[in-house]
Formats: sequence, structure tokens, C-alpha cells
Amino acid sequence: MGLTKQYLRYVSSAVFGVIGSQKANIAYVTLRGGEKGRYVAVAACEHVFIWDVRKAEKVLILQGQKHEVTFLCPSPDGVHIAVGYEDGAVRIFSLLNGESTVSFNGHKSAVTVINYDALGARLVTGSKDTDVIVWDVINECGLYRLKGHKDVITQALFLKKKNLLVTSSKDSFVKWWDLDTQHCFKTMVGHRSEVWGMLLLNQEDRLLTGSADSELRAWNISYLEEGKADGEPRVKKEKTLLEDDEDEDEEVDESPEERILSCKKFGSILREARDRVVSLTADNKARVIACHGNDSALELFTVLSEEEVQKKMNKKLKKAKKKAAKAQEAEEPVVERMLKDEIIRLTNIKASAKIRWVDCLSCAGGELKVALLLQNNTIETYSLRTLNNTPTANKTARLTLGGHRTDVRTLAFSSDNLAVLSASGDTVKVWNRSTLQVIRTMACEYALCSLFVPGDRQIILGTKSGKLQIFELASGSLLETVDAHDGAVWSLCLAPDQRGIVTGSADKTVKFWEFELIKDQGTAQKRLTVKHSRSLQLEEDVLCVKFSPDHRLLAVSLLDCTVKVFYTDTLKFFLSLYGHKLPVLCLDISHDSTLIATGSADRNVKIWGLDFGDCHRSMFAHDDSVMFLQFVPKTHLFFTAGKDKKIKQWDADKFEHIQTLEGHHREVWCLTISPSGDYIVSSGHDKSLRLWERTREPIILEEEREMEREAEVEESMAKGDVPVVPGETQGEAAPAGKKTVETVKAAERIMEVLELYREETRKMEEHKYACEKAGKELPPPQSNPILVAFGNTSSPCLFIKIHSVCFFLVCLPACVVILSELEVSLLVLPFPYIPELLTLFNSYIQQGLEVELVCRCLFFLLKVSNIQWTLQFLQREIESKEDVMFFADATGRLDEKKKKKRKRERAVLTIA
Repeated sequence: MGLTKQYLRYVSSAVFGVIGSQKANIAYVTLRGGEKGRYVAVAACEHVFIWDVRKAEKVLILQGQKHEVTFLCPSPDGVHIAVGYEDGAVRIFSLLNGESTVSFNGHKSAVTVINYDALGARLVTGSKDTDVIVWDVINECGLYRLKGHKDVITQALFLKKKNLLVTSSKDSFVKWWDLDTQHCFKTMVGHRSEVWGMLLLNQEDRLLTGSADSELRAWNISYLEEGKADGEPRVKKEKTLLEDDEDEDEEVDESPEERILSCKKFGSILREARDRVVSLTADNKARVIACHGNDSALELFTVLSEEEVQKKMNKKLKKAKKKAAKAQEAEEPVVERMLKDEIIRLTNIKASAKIRWVDCLSCAGGELKVALLLQNNTIETYSLRTLNNTPTANKTARLTLGGHRTDVRTLAFSSDNLAVLSASGDTVKVWNRSTLQVIRTMACEYALCSLFVPGDRQIILGTKSGKLQIFELASGSLLETVDAHDGAVWSLCLAPDQRGIVTGSADKTVKFWEFELIKDQGTAQKRLTVKHSRSLQLEEDVLCVKFSPDHRLLAVSLLDCTVKVFYTDTLKFFLSLYGHKLPVLCLDISHDSTLIATGSADRNVKIWGLDFGDCHRSMFAHDDSVMFLQFVPKTHLFFTAGKDKKIKQWDADKFEHIQTLEGHHREVWCLTISPSGDYIVSSGHDKSLRLWERTREPIILEEEREMEREAEVEESMAKGDVPVVPGETQGEAAPAGKKTVETVKAAERIMEVLELYREETRKMEEHKYACEKAGKELPPPQSNPILVAFGNTSSPCLFIKIHSVCFFLVCLPACVVILSELEVSLLVLPFPYIPELLTLFNSYIQQGLEVELVCRCLFFLLKVSNIQWTLQFLQREIESKEDVMFFADATGRLDEKKKKKRKRERAVLTIA
């Protein structure tokens, strides 16, 4: 048998270059009793970064798994933080050690809002699937699912005074839920468009909502007395109070019935911005309101205390009395309390870019700290004194060093594998590959291509304006800007002899440049420059150029979907590679100059021979445009990056797909492979740079394909809409759990444990019978290898204790059932296993082993299996009293009689 080619696996090593992802909010957190307002938590793709804004450095990374983070919510005690993900999962992390302690799975799509109650014992989550779920954090289980909204949930808030919940949605409704009955008792229909934000103010007596217009609407909450709430329904007779006469047609609640509370329109605040509310939040004391739209202006409002409002109203009353006295009016003047008497404008903060999320924190001495997550991958913090008459915001920190403001469009490795170059629309950065720290940051024009000059002391960028920019790394200065082309420089390539470069541009020319050292007139020292030597004029825009490693050929991809190959020395035409249906965006030539691989916007990769220009194979590579392609040095393996968020490795000899690197959450623009082939750095539209490292783990292609198929099945299961708990209805309340691949696997592990226990019990009974028959103690039977692995070879009772009770306690990594998924895992368990499990539970309770947890499992199993137990009981009762059989048993016995009759007939025929 011939030798097979061995492939080594590449794995994700680090994520860097992203300061804060735009999908999730920013939140102040406290670490180990540290200074208040010093640390902020932001999402970084699938991870969560905790930044020290004073030192501008990461102090903690909460490691995610696969899906992007969509929402963050610190717990009231500041010890934990709840994180929502794109797939609907919610994980609770400890801020002390960064480990995930609790995991919830109930939503079918991205989590859009998370909030704790006042004690931190319950958690409410809203999602794009329009469901609201309330979770029990202490018992790590779901309480109930609330259905009623018809669009994405935008906010969900617990009330402290009552066991109530208020939710808002993009369906323009605000719903009030009674958590004792899990039903919606009020729907507010006073909004004409989506409700994007919501706050509770004035000790939960005022509700503030933000919609798609420039108004912040305030609603007065009145809690009804128990007697009135339980008696006859109250009919609304009062009209809503409005600041603007134009809004008189807006009714608060079209329902004639009032229950638990009434909610009437009280007024509105006009924002300066005219677009929709993007983010609406308040500080921890609900005294300051922060609001912003799609621009860079943050508006701050102050909520006055009741004493301050009364002082203000007394002053207004005195003025009204003086005015009435002057006018000699007999009637006593009446001053009406309005919303502008309670909420006043504090100040505006102008950020350096458009604001995406905001969080506020009140500190001692009337200091307000504001953290802004901007849309250009930046965090800014401000501080102001709210007690001043005219407070002004002072910028206290700006985190920009750790990432680019715009997408990185070009990457390059240094010759020693230690430095990585990344360039975007405004800056070029050089990173240390081992520490992932920025070494140099230099301002540049919009960069499209780049490379390290031999010696790694200078770098060259090709820009969108057609210029070549040369930078010196030691000083971080721009040495020279060369007007190279009249159009964008899409590609540049270092000559194999390392004496020059070649550039390709949208001006339909390919230009050759030679390195030169010239004396700088200012310093009289020599510096690097490039000298134009010759040009190649073409008929179409040039998208990519590449030298063959033997310096014999030059490959040029054009806008007409072809790749033309020229001789380097004479620039004579050699080959034309045509077959792509859309332009070739990237290409590369193997180290031995025998193969050329091209990637196109038609999503295909073609492998050609450079001897005759024949197409060896055309492969469907990505689900969208192939943006980048590069061979691994000294091999015929190459990587491709696509707009489908994936990076794939291929074998150009066997035309096989080797592996897929998934991690980016947006389009992948480019990648670079280190000269040793051990490292890959990629950049994407999610603003992240990702480092991939080659391991020593071999890849078996059959297993890789099998894993891909399993991943597809799991993904389809996750998207499936399958009822998971008996009794789940289409009403307002439903169970919170969700059937997942993990819960099915957990049920299978429970069945394996029960079967193992059954086998060990049988062995012990046989051993006991053999000892009694022999009249002496015989050697014990050989234990199951699983028991031996866990150090348990003697007692089945001890086995039960380890493998059943601890099975549910998640003490053994080999038998993990996550506590939050316990009930759904038991639900998937087939009924024949349940009686045996109940027998075990009985023995656990008698032994006093984790009684609380066992009772929880016991009650749940009795609840979901109630119908089957009832049917079996009725069957036994009817059979014993009336001597009749159920249809199933009767049918079975009839079949047995027929079989016996046929056997007798065959016997008679045989004798005859």
C-alpha cells in the first residue's frame, strides 16, 4: 500500500484588532472590589473583553465558543455577567475567574435583551424569535416562556414593587405581564412605530419609551388596590395629558378593563435628533437618562427628585398668584404639573464618531461617568458633575490603539515570522505576532495591498488613490509617497530576486519598480526609494499580479475574467487562462512554478498548469466571492478566503478540500501565511484579526467530512421548531427549555448509566447466588472498564452514587448533564427507563444523598409521565376486577394462538 499524504490541522489561536463589536452593548463592571467606573465590558465577536479604561488594556477575556455575542448584562452584585449569543444561548460568567458557571438554551435566534431582577435570582431574556423567557438563576432552570409579541423584543424589565414584567418590541406594543399567572394583562398601543427603548423612573411610577420619532413618551403608572382590581372592571374616563395638541388622537389603552395597574400618557420629551432612538439607558439610580440616535450626539436628561419638583411647583404657584393679583382675578390660580417639571435637559456630549451603545454610572459626589461604544471600533469615556449649574463633559479615555477604525484590507508577514502588518482606510499597524501587541501605528491613505521590504525595516503600501507609500518602521515615519498610477493600486508583488516590485492598477497598466538608496536632502542619510523601470500596457483593469518564483513568468488577472501570463524578461505574451465567469480577484503560483491557482467572484477556484495553461481542475470553493488565495510555502497546499465568512485549505495535487477554518462573523477580506507556514493571520468585515496556528495533529479526511455532516445535522436540529415539553401550547405562557443536540446526548448518557447499573446489579446477584451455592466466598466478578476508570471496582451502591447522583451534579466530566438542561434531558428519556430511575431515586432519598436535587428530578418525572402512570394503573385495575384485557394484550395473545395453530397444522402434515 502506498504512502498517504499527511495533513496537519490549523486551529484558532487568538482574536485581536477588535476593541468592541457593534452587535452587543457596552456595560460598566466591577472587578474584585476595584474602583467604580474603571472597567467596561464589551463584546469582541464571540468573546467578551473587560477593558481597564485608565490603562487602556484588557484585564480579562471571557472565552466564547462559536456564535457572536449580542447582549451583556452584569448582575446586581457585580460578581457575574450574563452574556447572550447569536444562536439564542445565554451563559453566565464569573467576573472573578472568567469561567462560565451557568448556561441556558431556550431561544431559537439571537438574544436581544437581558435583565436581572433586583435580587439577581431571576433573569429575563428577549430574542429575535419574539419570545420572552424568565430563568431561575439559582436552580439553573427555565421558569416559563411568555409569548405574545409579534416582532423582535427590544427591552424587558422586572418591577420591584410587584411581581410584574414589562416588555417592549418592534411590533410597536408594550406589554405588561403578571408573573404569578404568566399572562399578559395589559397591552399599550400608544406608539405608531417600533419601540426601541424603555426605562422605569420615579420609583417605578413612570415609564419612559423611545420610538422611531424624536419623542420620548412618558407614561404615568398607577397601581390599583386589590379590592378594586379583583372587583368590577374600571372604565377609563380621563383623557391623556399631552404636551403637544397634535398627539390627542393617541390613546393609551383601547381596552375598557383595568387590572393590577393603569398606565396613562403623561407627556413627552422632544429630542434634538430627528431619527429613531438607537439606545436609551439610565444610570444605576435612575436619575440621569442617556439617549442617542444614529449620529454622534448623546443627549443627557436629569430626573428631579420629588422634593425638587415640589420646590419648582411652589415657585410656579407663587408666580401664578402674583400674576393673578396684578390682573385682579378672583379665582385661585391652579398650576398643572407637567413632564418638563420632572425631567430637564442636562447637557449634550459630542463623540468623535457615530455612537452605537452607551452606559452610564453614578459615582460619589454627583459625578456621572459615561461610556460610549462607537461604530468605528472605538471606546470613549466621559465624566461630568451633575450638581453643577452648567455641567460640561470631559473626555477621560479613548481606546483606539488596539484596532483599526475601518476594515483591514491587506495583511503581510515579515520574513522572520515575528511581525504582522495590517493596513486599513486610515492607518497601518505592525503587530508582534507572539504578544499581539501593536509595535507601530502610522497614518496612511486607503491601503489596498502591502509588503515588507527585504530586511524588514521598511514597508510599502499600494493605495486607492494610485500612490505607493514607503514607511520606515524604526522611526514610524513616512519616507516617501510616489505617484505610481492614475487608478487604484490593487496588487503589488515582490520580485523573486528581491531587487524590486511590480504593481498592477485600475489604470490598465503593470509597472515594474527597482529599489534604490538615495541621500535625503534634509539629513544627508540614505533612504529607500523605488525607481520606475518599465511598464506593460493592457486593455483591461489589472486586479492582481504575481511573479513565478523562478522569475520567468508574470501572471496578470484582468477585469475581463481572464488571466494572462507574460515572460518577465521580454514581457511577451505566453498564455491566456480563461474559464471564469466573473473577474479573477486573487491568484498565486506554487513554489516550484508548475501550478497557478485562481480564485474568482464566481465562487470557483481553478488550478492550472503553467507549462501549457491547461485547467487541471475547477472546484466550487465558497458560497460567495473568493477574496484571497495563497499557497503554503514549499507545498502544493493553498488557502482561500471568501465572503461566506470561511477560510478553506485545499490540496492542488489531489484536488481535495482539507479543512475549513470557521471563526469570522462577516466577510473575510484577506489573509497572509507566514514564510514558515506555521501561522495564518486573516482579517474580516467584523473588524477582527485572527491568528491561526498549525498543530501537530494530523487530519483524516474521512473523519473531517463526517464531522462536517454532523455539524450540518446539528445546525438543522437547532433551527427546527420542535415542541420540547408536554403541555406546551400556543398560548401566552410555555415552558422555557429547548430540545438541543446536547440534551439528546445527555439523555443517551443517562440511558448508558442505567444500563451499566443494570448489568452490574445482575453480576452482583449472580455472584451472591454462586457464593451461597458453593458455601464460601468466591472472587468478585470482573468490573466494567468504566467503573475501573473511575476507581470503583467493588460496590454497585458506590457506583450508583458516583454515576447517577453525581451524573446530575455535573461532578464527572465523562458524564456531564448541564443542570440548566436537566429537565429537558429527562424529558427525552424513554419511558421504560423511568421506573428503574425512580427506584434508584427511592434508594438515594433513603440514604440521604442530595435529597433536594433528587426530589426535583422525581417531581418532574412524575409530572411529565403522569398520563402513562395513570393508564397503567387503570389497566391493572380493570383487568383484576372484570377479567378483561386491553386491546394491546388481547391482540398479542390472539397472535400467539394463531402461531400455535399453524405449528400444529404443520406437524399434522409432516406426519401424514
